[in-house]
Amino acid sequence: MRREPLPAIVLALLVAASLAAWVTSTSDEGASARDSLLAEEAEALPRPEVTLAFGGDVHFEGRLARSVSRPDSTLGPLSTALTEADLAIVNLESALTSRGSRARKELETPSARYWFRSPPAALDVLARSGVDVVSLANNHAGDYGGVGVRDALRAGARGPVRVVGIGRNAGEAFRAQEFEVKGVAVAVLAADASTRESRDPVWAAGPTWGGIAAARVPRTDRLLAEVRTAAERADLVVVQLHWGAEGATCATEDQVTLAKSLADAGAAVVAGSHSHTLLGSGLLGDTYVNYGLGNLHWYHGRNADTGVLRLRFRGDELVGEEWVPGLVPERGGPARALRGAAAAAAQERWQSRRACTSLVPVDVDGTVEAGTELPPFEGSVEPIGAALASRMASSHDPAMCPVPMDSLRYLRVTHVGFDGRAREGELAVHADHADDLLTVFRELYEARWPIERMRLVSDYGGDDEASMAANNTSGFNCRRGLGQPNWSRHAFGDAVDLNPVQNPYVTSGQVLPDAGAPFAGVDRSPGAETAPGVIHDGDVVVNAFERIGWTWGGRWPEPDFQHFAAPE
Repeated sequence: MRREPLPAIVLALLVAASLAAWVTSTSDEGASARDSLLAEEAEALPRPEVTLAFGGDVHFEGRLARSVSRPDSTLGPLSTALTEADLAIVNLESALTSRGSRARKELETPSARYWFRSPPAALDVLARSGVDVVSLANNHAGDYGGVGVRDALRAGARGPVRVVGIGRNAGEAFRAQEFEVKGVAVAVLAADASTRESRDPVWAAGPTWGGIAAARVPRTDRLLAEVRTAAERADLVVVQLHWGAEGATCATEDQVTLAKSLADAGAAVVAGSHSHTLLGSGLLGDTYVNYGLGNLHWYHGRNADTGVLRLRFRGDELVGEEWVPGLVPERGGPARALRGAAAAAAQERWQSRRACTSLVPVDVDGTVEAGTELPPFEGSVEPIGAALASRMASSHDPAMCPVPMDSLRYLRVTHVGFDGRAREGELAVHADHADDLLTVFRELYEARWPIERMRLVSDYGGDDEASMAANNTSGFNCRRGLGQPNWSRHAFGDAVDLNPVQNPYVTSGQVLPDAGAPFAGVDRSPGAETAPGVIHDGDVVVNAFERIGWTWGGRWPEPDFQHFAAPE
Protein backbone atom coordinates (compact mmCIF):
# COMPACT_ATOMS: atom_id res chain seq x y z
CA MET A 1 0.00 0.00 0.00
CA ARG A 2 1.38 3.40 -0.97
CA ARG A 3 1.93 5.81 1.95
CA GLU A 4 0.33 9.23 1.51
CA PRO A 5 2.49 12.24 2.45
CA LEU A 6 1.55 13.84 5.79
CA PRO A 7 -0.15 17.22 5.68
CA ALA A 8 2.26 20.09 6.35
CA ILE A 9 0.57 21.13 9.60
CA VAL A 10 0.75 17.60 10.99
CA LEU A 11 4.38 17.34 9.98
CA ALA A 12 5.16 20.62 11.71
CA LEU A 13 3.45 19.49 14.89
CA LEU A 14 5.40 16.22 14.92
CA VAL A 15 8.69 18.02 14.43
CA ALA A 16 7.86 20.41 17.27
CA ALA A 17 6.88 17.54 19.54
CA SER A 18 10.08 15.66 18.74
CA LEU A 19 12.17 18.76 19.43
CA ALA A 20 10.40 19.31 22.76
CA ALA A 21 10.95 15.68 23.70
CA TRP A 22 14.65 15.99 22.83
CA VAL A 23 15.01 19.15 24.91
CA THR A 24 13.19 17.53 27.83
CA SER A 25 15.30 14.40 27.54
CA THR A 26 18.49 16.43 27.42
CA SER A 27 17.31 18.49 30.38
CA ASP A 28 16.39 15.33 32.32
CA GLU A 29 19.79 13.81 31.60
CA GLY A 30 21.48 16.95 32.85
CA ALA A 31 19.34 17.03 35.96
CA SER A 32 20.02 13.35 36.54
CA ALA A 33 23.76 13.93 36.25
CA ARG A 34 23.57 16.86 38.67
CA ASP A 35 21.49 14.78 41.10
CA SER A 36 24.02 11.96 40.94
CA LEU A 37 26.88 14.38 41.56
CA LEU A 38 25.06 15.96 44.50
CA ALA A 39 24.30 12.52 45.92
CA GLU A 40 27.96 11.53 45.64
CA GLU A 41 29.04 14.75 47.33
CA ALA A 42 26.48 14.23 50.10
CA GLU A 43 27.70 10.67 50.59
CA ALA A 44 31.26 11.93 50.90
CA LEU A 45 30.34 14.35 53.68
CA PRO A 46 30.86 13.04 57.23
CA ARG A 47 27.55 11.92 58.73
CA PRO A 48 26.56 13.82 61.87
CA GLU A 49 26.90 12.09 65.21
CA VAL A 50 23.75 11.52 67.23
CA THR A 51 23.89 10.84 70.97
CA LEU A 52 21.17 8.80 72.65
CA ALA A 53 20.97 8.78 76.45
CA PHE A 54 19.25 6.25 78.70
CA GLY A 55 18.40 6.48 82.37
CA GLY A 56 16.88 3.86 84.66
CA ASP A 57 13.76 3.88 86.82
CA VAL A 58 12.32 7.24 87.83
CA HIS A 59 9.40 8.09 90.11
CA PHE A 60 8.27 10.74 92.58
CA GLU A 61 7.45 8.82 95.74
CA GLY A 62 8.33 9.69 99.34
CA ARG A 63 10.69 12.64 99.70
CA LEU A 64 10.73 13.03 95.92
CA ALA A 65 7.06 14.04 95.74
CA ARG A 66 7.89 17.61 96.79
CA SER A 67 10.06 18.17 93.72
CA VAL A 68 7.05 18.09 91.38
CA SER A 69 5.69 21.35 92.78
CA ARG A 70 9.01 23.21 92.56
CA PRO A 71 9.32 25.18 89.31
CA ASP A 72 13.08 24.63 89.01
CA SER A 73 13.36 21.00 90.08
CA THR A 74 15.14 18.39 87.95
CA LEU A 75 16.35 14.82 88.32
CA GLY A 76 19.52 16.20 89.87
CA PRO A 77 23.17 16.41 88.77
CA LEU A 78 22.90 13.58 86.24
CA SER A 79 20.36 15.67 84.32
CA THR A 80 23.32 17.23 82.51
CA ALA A 81 24.16 13.88 80.91
CA LEU A 82 20.57 13.68 79.66
CA THR A 83 20.32 17.30 78.53
CA GLU A 84 23.51 17.14 76.48
CA ALA A 85 22.22 14.16 74.48
CA ASP A 86 20.23 14.57 71.29
CA LEU A 87 17.52 12.20 72.54
CA ALA A 88 17.10 11.02 76.15
CA ILE A 89 14.83 8.22 77.39
CA VAL A 90 13.85 7.06 80.90
CA ASN A 91 11.32 4.70 82.45
CA LEU A 92 8.68 6.38 84.65
CA GLU A 93 8.00 3.59 87.15
CA SER A 94 4.68 5.01 88.15
CA ALA A 95 1.10 5.65 87.18
CA LEU A 96 0.82 9.17 85.76
CA THR A 97 -2.24 10.42 87.62
CA SER A 98 -3.49 12.07 90.80
CA ARG A 99 -6.77 10.16 90.73
CA GLY A 100 -8.12 6.63 90.90
CA SER A 101 -8.03 3.74 93.36
CA ARG A 102 -5.32 1.19 93.92
CA ALA A 103 -5.45 -1.81 91.61
CA ARG A 104 -5.92 -5.17 93.33
CA LYS A 105 -2.64 -6.72 92.13
CA GLU A 106 -4.08 -10.11 93.00
CA LEU A 107 -1.39 -11.92 90.98
CA GLU A 108 1.43 -10.42 93.04
CA THR A 109 2.69 -11.78 96.36
CA PRO A 110 1.03 -9.64 99.08
CA SER A 111 4.35 -8.63 100.65
CA ALA A 112 5.64 -7.49 97.24
CA ARG A 113 2.72 -5.24 96.32
CA TYR A 114 3.62 -1.60 95.80
CA TRP A 115 1.61 1.24 94.30
CA PHE A 116 3.35 4.26 92.79
CA ARG A 117 1.90 7.34 91.16
CA SER A 118 3.13 10.71 89.97
CA PRO A 119 1.02 13.73 89.01
CA PRO A 120 1.04 14.81 85.35
CA ALA A 121 3.30 17.72 86.33
CA ALA A 122 6.09 15.14 86.72
CA LEU A 123 6.52 15.39 82.95
CA ASP A 124 7.61 19.01 83.43
CA VAL A 125 10.35 17.88 85.81
CA LEU A 126 11.50 15.30 83.27
CA ALA A 127 11.50 17.87 80.47
CA ARG A 128 13.64 20.27 82.54
CA SER A 129 16.02 17.35 83.10
CA GLY A 130 16.56 16.84 79.38
CA VAL A 131 14.24 13.84 78.97
CA ASP A 132 12.57 13.62 75.57
CA VAL A 133 10.80 10.26 75.81
CA VAL A 134 9.32 8.49 78.81
CA SER A 135 8.21 4.86 78.87
CA LEU A 136 5.10 3.87 80.79
CA ALA A 137 5.33 0.22 79.77
CA ASN A 138 5.98 -1.15 83.25
CA ASN A 139 4.34 -2.87 86.22
CA HIS A 140 3.30 0.39 87.90
CA ALA A 141 1.69 2.35 85.05
CA GLY A 142 -1.53 0.45 85.80
CA ASP A 143 -1.38 0.87 89.59
CA TYR A 144 -4.47 3.10 89.57
CA GLY A 145 -6.46 1.25 86.94
CA GLY A 146 -8.18 2.59 83.87
CA VAL A 147 -8.48 6.09 85.33
CA GLY A 148 -4.72 6.26 85.68
CA VAL A 149 -4.18 5.04 82.13
CA ARG A 150 -6.57 7.63 80.71
CA ASP A 151 -4.91 10.41 82.72
CA ALA A 152 -1.50 9.28 81.49
CA LEU A 153 -2.65 9.42 77.88
CA ARG A 154 -4.05 12.93 78.34
CA ALA A 155 -0.86 14.08 80.05
CA GLY A 156 1.26 12.61 77.29
CA ALA A 157 -0.81 14.27 74.58
CA ARG A 158 -0.53 17.69 76.24
CA GLY A 159 2.84 17.49 77.96
CA PRO A 160 6.38 18.44 76.98
CA VAL A 161 7.64 14.83 76.85
CA ARG A 162 6.63 12.05 74.47
CA VAL A 163 5.08 8.99 76.13
CA VAL A 164 5.53 5.46 74.76
CA GLY A 165 4.39 1.98 75.76
CA ILE A 166 0.80 2.86 76.68
CA GLY A 167 -2.26 3.57 74.58
CA ARG A 168 -6.01 3.50 74.04
CA ASN A 169 -5.54 0.08 72.45
CA ALA A 170 -2.71 -2.32 71.64
CA GLY A 171 -1.99 -0.70 68.30
CA GLU A 172 -1.43 2.66 69.95
CA ALA A 173 0.48 1.21 72.91
CA PHE A 174 3.01 -0.58 70.70
CA ARG A 175 3.30 2.16 68.10
CA ALA A 176 6.74 3.73 67.71
CA GLN A 177 7.28 7.41 68.35
CA GLU A 178 9.39 8.79 65.52
CA PHE A 179 12.01 11.55 65.68
CA GLU A 180 14.34 13.16 63.19
CA VAL A 181 17.62 14.00 64.90
CA LYS A 182 20.24 15.76 62.77
CA GLY A 183 18.81 14.06 59.71
CA VAL A 184 18.79 10.62 61.35
CA ALA A 185 15.40 8.93 61.68
CA VAL A 186 14.99 7.41 65.16
CA ALA A 187 12.01 5.26 66.20
CA VAL A 188 11.37 4.55 69.90
CA LEU A 189 9.12 1.75 71.18
CA ALA A 190 8.50 0.42 74.68
CA ALA A 191 7.03 -2.72 76.18
CA ASP A 192 6.59 -4.44 79.54
CA ALA A 193 8.05 -7.95 79.68
CA SER A 194 7.85 -8.38 83.46
CA THR A 195 5.48 -10.67 85.36
CA ARG A 196 1.87 -9.53 85.21
CA GLU A 197 0.55 -8.34 88.60
CA SER A 198 -3.18 -8.12 87.91
CA ARG A 199 -5.85 -9.54 85.63
CA ASP A 200 -7.11 -6.01 85.08
CA PRO A 201 -7.08 -5.46 81.28
CA VAL A 202 -4.91 -2.35 81.63
CA TRP A 203 -1.91 -4.62 82.30
CA ALA A 204 -2.03 -5.65 78.63
CA ALA A 205 -3.68 -3.33 76.12
CA GLY A 206 -5.90 -5.13 73.62
CA PRO A 207 -7.74 -4.52 70.36
CA THR A 208 -10.49 -2.45 71.98
CA TRP A 209 -9.19 -1.50 75.42
CA GLY A 210 -6.42 0.71 76.68
CA GLY A 211 -3.40 -0.19 78.75
CA ILE A 212 0.25 -1.12 78.66
CA ALA A 213 2.15 -2.62 75.72
CA ALA A 214 2.77 -6.12 77.11
CA ALA A 215 5.40 -8.38 75.50
CA ARG A 216 5.97 -11.13 78.01
CA VAL A 217 7.92 -14.11 76.63
CA PRO A 218 6.75 -16.04 74.65
CA ARG A 219 3.98 -13.58 73.63
CA THR A 220 6.26 -11.16 71.83
CA ASP A 221 4.93 -11.33 68.27
CA ARG A 222 3.26 -7.91 68.32
CA LEU A 223 6.38 -6.15 69.59
CA LEU A 224 8.63 -7.89 67.07
CA ALA A 225 6.27 -7.01 64.23
CA GLU A 226 6.27 -3.34 65.25
CA VAL A 227 10.07 -3.33 65.44
CA ARG A 228 10.31 -4.79 61.94
CA THR A 229 7.91 -2.16 60.64
CA ALA A 230 9.83 0.64 62.34
CA ALA A 231 13.13 -0.70 60.98
CA GLU A 232 11.83 -0.27 57.43
CA ARG A 233 11.37 3.47 58.00
CA ALA A 234 13.98 4.48 60.56
CA ASP A 235 17.78 4.54 60.64
CA LEU A 236 17.77 3.60 64.32
CA VAL A 237 15.15 1.60 66.20
CA VAL A 238 15.30 1.86 70.00
CA VAL A 239 13.34 -0.54 72.21
CA GLN A 240 12.90 0.45 75.87
CA LEU A 241 11.93 -2.59 77.94
CA HIS A 242 10.71 -3.26 81.45
CA TRP A 243 12.17 -6.73 81.91
CA GLY A 244 14.16 -9.16 84.02
CA ALA A 245 13.90 -10.15 87.68
CA GLU A 246 13.89 -7.75 90.62
CA GLY A 247 17.17 -7.74 92.52
CA ALA A 248 18.95 -9.86 89.91
CA THR A 249 22.60 -9.36 89.03
CA CYS A 250 22.44 -11.27 85.72
CA ALA A 251 19.99 -11.34 82.85
CA THR A 252 17.27 -13.99 82.85
CA GLU A 253 16.81 -16.55 80.10
CA ASP A 254 13.72 -14.67 78.92
CA GLN A 255 15.74 -11.46 78.60
CA VAL A 256 18.40 -13.18 76.52
CA THR A 257 15.74 -14.75 74.30
CA LEU A 258 13.90 -11.48 73.77
CA ALA A 259 17.09 -9.50 73.13
CA LYS A 260 18.08 -11.90 70.35
CA SER A 261 14.66 -11.74 68.77
CA LEU A 262 14.67 -7.93 68.85
CA ALA A 263 18.16 -7.81 67.37
CA ASP A 264 17.03 -10.05 64.52
CA ALA A 265 13.96 -7.86 64.01
CA GLY A 266 16.14 -4.81 63.41
CA ALA A 267 16.54 -3.04 66.76
CA ALA A 268 19.70 -0.93 67.05
CA VAL A 269 19.37 -0.51 70.82
CA VAL A 270 17.56 -2.62 73.41
CA ALA A 271 17.69 -1.10 76.89
CA GLY A 272 15.62 -1.20 80.02
CA SER A 273 15.11 -1.67 83.70
CA HIS A 274 13.01 -3.43 86.37
CA SER A 275 15.64 -5.28 88.40
CA HIS A 276 16.49 -2.03 90.27
CA THR A 277 20.12 -3.08 89.85
CA LEU A 278 22.70 -2.47 87.15
CA LEU A 279 23.04 -5.37 84.71
CA GLY A 280 25.37 -6.06 81.81
CA SER A 281 25.61 -4.09 78.58
CA GLY A 282 27.33 -4.62 75.26
CA LEU A 283 26.94 -5.73 71.68
CA LEU A 284 24.82 -8.60 70.44
CA GLY A 285 25.88 -8.61 66.81
CA ASP A 286 25.22 -5.06 65.66
CA THR A 287 22.63 -4.41 68.38
CA TYR A 288 23.55 -2.69 71.63
CA VAL A 289 21.82 -4.42 74.55
CA ASN A 290 21.48 -3.26 78.14
CA TYR A 291 19.81 -5.67 80.55
CA GLY A 292 19.24 -3.22 83.40
CA LEU A 293 19.90 0.45 84.19
CA GLY A 294 18.97 0.42 87.89
CA ASN A 295 17.28 3.34 89.66
CA LEU A 296 17.97 6.90 88.56
CA HIS A 297 15.57 8.94 90.73
CA TRP A 298 14.33 6.75 93.56
CA TYR A 299 12.88 6.91 97.05
CA HIS A 300 15.60 4.78 98.64
CA GLY A 301 19.24 3.97 98.00
CA ARG A 302 19.38 0.27 98.81
CA ASN A 303 20.73 -0.37 95.30
CA ALA A 304 22.73 2.81 95.03
CA ASP A 305 24.77 2.33 91.83
CA THR A 306 23.25 4.19 88.91
CA GLY A 307 24.18 6.36 85.97
CA VAL A 308 23.30 7.51 82.48
CA LEU A 309 24.20 5.42 79.45
CA ARG A 310 25.14 7.47 76.39
CA LEU A 311 25.54 5.91 72.94
CA ARG A 312 26.93 7.77 69.94
CA PHE A 313 25.83 6.85 66.43
CA ARG A 314 27.08 8.07 63.08
CA GLY A 315 24.07 7.36 60.92
CA ASP A 316 23.14 3.80 61.87
CA GLU A 317 26.65 2.88 63.02
CA LEU A 318 27.51 2.75 66.72
CA VAL A 319 30.73 4.69 67.24
CA GLY A 320 30.88 5.23 70.99
CA GLU A 321 29.63 4.26 74.43
CA GLU A 322 29.85 6.27 77.64
CA TRP A 323 28.72 5.46 81.17
CA VAL A 324 28.22 8.53 83.38
CA PRO A 325 28.19 7.04 86.89
CA GLY A 326 26.16 8.20 89.86
CA LEU A 327 24.96 7.11 93.27
CA VAL A 328 21.47 7.27 94.77
CA PRO A 329 21.65 8.62 98.37
CA GLU A 330 20.91 6.17 101.17
CA ARG A 331 17.61 7.89 101.98
CA GLY A 332 16.72 8.25 98.32
CA GLY A 333 16.55 11.31 96.11
CA PRO A 334 18.24 12.54 92.95
CA ALA A 335 21.40 10.60 92.15
CA ARG A 336 24.73 12.28 92.84
CA ALA A 337 27.32 12.47 90.06
CA LEU A 338 30.63 10.78 90.90
CA ARG A 339 34.11 12.13 90.32
CA GLY A 340 37.70 10.95 90.66
CA ALA A 341 38.41 7.62 92.35
CA ALA A 342 34.74 7.05 93.16
CA ALA A 343 33.83 7.43 89.48
CA ALA A 344 36.66 5.10 88.42
CA ALA A 345 35.48 2.44 90.87
CA ALA A 346 31.91 2.83 89.63
CA GLN A 347 33.10 2.42 86.04
CA GLU A 348 34.79 -0.85 87.00
CA ARG A 349 31.60 -2.09 88.65
CA TRP A 350 29.63 -1.16 85.53
CA GLN A 351 32.02 -3.03 83.23
CA SER A 352 32.04 -6.08 85.52
CA ARG A 353 28.28 -6.51 85.09
CA ARG A 354 28.90 -7.83 81.59
CA ALA A 355 30.75 -10.88 82.94
CA CYS A 356 27.62 -13.04 83.15
CA THR A 357 26.45 -12.15 79.64
CA SER A 358 27.72 -13.08 76.19
CA LEU A 359 27.66 -9.45 75.08
CA VAL A 360 30.71 -7.99 73.38
CA PRO A 361 32.24 -4.78 74.73
CA VAL A 362 32.54 -1.58 72.76
CA ASP A 363 36.13 -0.40 72.56
CA VAL A 364 37.16 2.76 74.40
CA ASP A 365 37.88 4.65 71.19
CA GLY A 366 34.35 4.01 70.00
CA THR A 367 35.05 1.19 67.57
CA VAL A 368 33.72 -2.31 67.95
CA GLU A 369 36.36 -4.82 68.95
CA ALA A 370 37.40 -6.72 65.85
CA GLY A 371 40.41 -8.16 64.05
CA THR A 372 43.29 -8.63 66.48
CA GLU A 373 41.19 -7.28 69.34
CA LEU A 374 38.78 -10.19 69.65
CA PRO A 375 37.60 -10.83 73.22
CA PRO A 376 38.21 -14.27 74.77
CA PHE A 377 35.98 -17.11 73.65
CA GLU A 378 32.86 -17.62 75.75
CA GLY A 379 30.73 -20.73 75.69
CA SER A 380 28.06 -22.24 77.88
CA VAL A 381 25.86 -25.34 78.01
CA GLU A 382 22.41 -25.16 79.56
CA PRO A 383 19.36 -27.43 79.83
CA ILE A 384 16.34 -26.40 77.77
CA GLY A 385 14.15 -24.36 80.13
CA ALA A 386 10.43 -23.72 79.76
CA ALA A 387 10.81 -20.40 77.94
CA LEU A 388 13.34 -21.83 75.51
CA ALA A 389 11.21 -24.93 74.94
CA SER A 390 8.32 -22.65 74.02
CA ARG A 391 10.55 -20.79 71.58
CA MET A 392 11.65 -24.10 70.03
CA ALA A 393 8.10 -25.41 69.57
CA SER A 394 8.25 -25.12 65.77
CA SER A 395 11.30 -27.41 65.63
CA HIS A 396 10.30 -29.92 68.34
CA ASP A 397 6.96 -31.71 68.58
CA PRO A 398 7.05 -33.87 71.74
CA ALA A 399 4.44 -36.22 70.28
CA MET A 400 6.58 -37.22 67.31
CA CYS A 401 10.24 -36.26 67.76
CA PRO A 402 12.68 -39.14 68.37
CA VAL A 403 14.36 -37.41 71.33
CA PRO A 404 12.69 -35.62 74.26
CA MET A 405 13.51 -32.00 74.95
CA ASP A 406 15.33 -32.88 78.17
CA SER A 407 17.88 -34.86 76.13
CA LEU A 408 18.91 -31.67 74.34
CA ARG A 409 21.21 -28.89 75.46
CA TYR A 410 21.38 -25.20 74.55
CA LEU A 411 24.82 -23.91 73.58
CA ARG A 412 25.83 -20.27 73.51
CA VAL A 413 29.19 -19.56 71.90
CA THR A 414 31.12 -16.63 70.57
CA HIS A 415 32.10 -16.88 66.92
CA VAL A 416 33.73 -14.63 64.35
CA GLY A 417 31.33 -13.08 61.86
CA PHE A 418 32.03 -12.44 58.20
CA ASP A 419 32.88 -8.86 59.18
CA GLY A 420 35.65 -10.05 61.50
CA ARG A 421 33.76 -9.08 64.64
CA ALA A 422 32.98 -11.27 67.63
CA ARG A 423 29.39 -12.47 67.58
CA GLU A 424 27.19 -14.53 69.84
CA GLY A 425 25.74 -17.73 68.44
CA GLU A 426 23.35 -20.37 69.73
CA LEU A 427 22.81 -24.02 68.95
CA ALA A 428 20.68 -26.89 70.24
CA VAL A 429 22.32 -30.34 70.23
CA HIS A 430 22.06 -33.65 72.03
CA ALA A 431 23.44 -33.54 75.57
CA ASP A 432 26.02 -36.22 74.69
CA HIS A 433 27.77 -33.86 72.26
CA ALA A 434 27.47 -30.50 74.00
CA ASP A 435 30.91 -30.33 75.63
CA ASP A 436 32.69 -31.68 72.54
CA LEU A 437 31.03 -29.06 70.36
CA LEU A 438 32.08 -26.29 72.73
CA THR A 439 35.65 -27.45 72.07
CA VAL A 440 35.07 -27.36 68.31
CA PHE A 441 33.63 -23.87 68.30
CA ARG A 442 36.42 -22.64 70.55
CA GLU A 443 38.93 -23.90 67.96
CA LEU A 444 37.06 -22.23 65.11
CA TYR A 445 36.88 -18.96 67.04
CA GLU A 446 40.56 -18.96 67.91
CA ALA A 447 41.38 -19.74 64.27
CA ARG A 448 39.09 -16.83 63.26
CA TRP A 449 37.14 -19.09 60.93
CA PRO A 450 34.02 -17.05 60.07
CA ILE A 451 30.41 -18.08 60.60
CA GLU A 452 27.80 -15.68 59.27
CA ARG A 453 24.93 -16.56 61.56
CA MET A 454 24.13 -19.12 64.26
CA ARG A 455 20.49 -19.19 65.36
CA LEU A 456 18.02 -21.85 66.45
CA VAL A 457 16.12 -23.30 63.49
CA SER A 458 12.88 -22.49 65.31
CA ASP A 459 13.61 -18.84 64.52
CA TYR A 460 12.88 -19.86 60.92
CA GLY A 461 9.72 -21.74 61.85
CA GLY A 462 11.57 -25.07 61.87
CA ASP A 463 11.98 -24.69 58.09
CA ASP A 464 15.36 -26.10 57.07
CA GLU A 465 15.25 -24.45 53.64
CA ALA A 466 14.60 -21.02 55.17
CA SER A 467 17.43 -21.56 57.64
CA MET A 468 19.82 -22.55 54.84
CA ALA A 469 18.77 -19.61 52.69
CA ALA A 470 19.67 -17.30 55.58
CA ASN A 471 23.13 -18.94 55.71
CA ASN A 472 22.34 -20.04 59.24
CA THR A 473 24.59 -22.47 61.08
CA SER A 474 22.33 -24.86 62.99
CA GLY A 475 22.07 -28.07 64.97
CA PHE A 476 18.92 -29.77 66.23
CA ASN A 477 15.80 -29.72 64.06
CA CYS A 478 13.12 -32.40 64.30
CA ARG A 479 12.74 -33.21 60.59
CA ARG A 480 13.02 -36.06 58.11
CA GLY A 481 15.95 -36.46 55.77
CA LEU A 482 15.54 -34.69 52.43
CA GLY A 483 13.11 -36.78 50.37
CA GLN A 484 13.34 -39.65 52.86
CA PRO A 485 10.96 -41.28 55.36
CA ASN A 486 13.74 -41.63 57.94
CA TRP A 487 14.62 -39.06 60.56
CA SER A 488 17.50 -36.74 59.76
CA ARG A 489 20.49 -36.87 62.11
CA HIS A 490 19.49 -33.33 63.06
CA ALA A 491 16.30 -34.75 64.62
CA PHE A 492 18.48 -36.52 67.20
CA GLY A 493 20.69 -33.49 67.84
CA ASP A 494 23.60 -35.44 66.31
CA ALA A 495 24.48 -33.09 63.42
CA VAL A 496 25.59 -29.54 62.70
CA ASP A 497 25.41 -27.60 59.41
CA LEU A 498 27.85 -24.71 58.91
CA ASN A 499 27.48 -21.76 56.49
CA PRO A 500 25.06 -23.53 54.09
CA VAL A 501 25.50 -20.94 51.33
CA GLN A 502 29.27 -21.36 51.12
CA ASN A 503 28.90 -25.10 51.75
CA PRO A 504 25.79 -26.31 49.88
CA TYR A 505 24.25 -29.76 49.60
CA VAL A 506 24.64 -31.02 46.01
CA THR A 507 22.20 -33.81 45.17
CA SER A 508 20.78 -35.08 41.88
CA GLY A 509 21.97 -31.98 40.10
CA GLN A 510 20.24 -29.73 42.64
CA VAL A 511 22.09 -27.25 44.86
CA LEU A 512 20.62 -26.42 48.28
CA PRO A 513 20.26 -23.60 49.09
CA ASP A 514 19.91 -21.89 45.72
CA ALA A 515 22.35 -19.18 46.77
CA GLY A 516 25.00 -21.89 47.19
CA ALA A 517 25.23 -22.56 43.45
CA PRO A 518 28.42 -20.47 42.95
CA PHE A 519 30.12 -22.58 45.64
CA ALA A 520 29.00 -26.01 44.43
CA GLY A 521 32.07 -26.65 42.29
CA VAL A 522 34.85 -24.84 44.16
CA ASP A 523 38.10 -26.65 44.86
CA ARG A 524 37.87 -28.17 48.35
CA SER A 525 41.03 -30.26 48.22
CA PRO A 526 43.60 -30.01 51.05
CA GLY A 527 45.39 -26.68 50.99
CA ALA A 528 43.01 -25.12 48.46
CA GLU A 529 42.62 -21.34 48.48
CA THR A 530 38.97 -20.75 49.33
CA ALA A 531 36.64 -17.86 50.09
CA PRO A 532 35.85 -17.03 53.74
CA GLY A 533 33.51 -19.54 55.34
CA VAL A 534 34.15 -22.29 52.77
CA ILE A 535 35.01 -25.71 54.21
CA HIS A 536 37.67 -27.80 52.48
CA ASP A 537 39.33 -31.11 53.16
CA GLY A 538 41.95 -30.99 55.90
CA ASP A 539 41.09 -27.46 57.07
CA VAL A 540 40.56 -26.30 60.64
CA VAL A 541 36.85 -27.13 60.53
CA VAL A 542 37.18 -30.70 59.26
CA ASN A 543 40.08 -31.39 61.62
CA ALA A 544 38.25 -29.99 64.66
CA PHE A 545 35.18 -32.15 64.03
CA GLU A 546 37.25 -35.24 63.26
CA ARG A 547 39.03 -34.87 66.60
CA ILE A 548 35.68 -35.44 68.35
CA GLY A 549 34.89 -38.39 66.07
CA TRP A 550 32.45 -36.63 63.72
CA THR A 551 32.45 -37.09 59.94
CA TRP A 552 32.13 -34.57 57.12
CA GLY A 553 29.37 -34.88 54.53
CA GLY A 554 31.63 -33.22 51.97
CA ARG A 555 33.13 -36.65 51.20
CA TRP A 556 29.81 -38.25 50.28
CA PRO A 557 29.10 -39.23 46.64
CA GLU A 558 26.43 -36.51 46.71
CA PRO A 559 28.32 -34.08 48.91
CA ASP A 560 26.70 -32.15 51.72
CA PHE A 561 29.54 -29.72 52.34
CA GLN A 562 27.84 -28.00 55.29
CA HIS A 563 27.11 -31.20 57.22
CA PHE A 564 28.96 -32.78 60.14
CA ALA A 565 27.52 -35.72 62.08
CA ALA A 566 28.34 -37.81 65.13
CA PRO A 567 29.05 -41.52 64.64
CA GLU A 568 25.90 -43.64 64.56
